[in-house]
Order: sequence, then C-alpha cells, then structure tokens
Amino acid sequence: MLYFYDLLLMLVCLLLLVICMLVGVA
Repeated sequence: MLYFYDLLLMLVCLLLLVICMLVGVA
C-alpha cells in the first residue's frame, strides 16, 4: 500500500511539472 501511495505522489509531481511547463510555454 505504501508503494502505491509513493507512486501516486510521484505521478502528481510529474503532472504538476508538465502543467508548469505548459503555462511557461503558453
């Protein structure tokens, strides 16, 4: 269960990074 939570947290961080890059480009 802990591993799944860690993976989810990493996914959220990656998503935020992508959004930040998109906003920077836009």
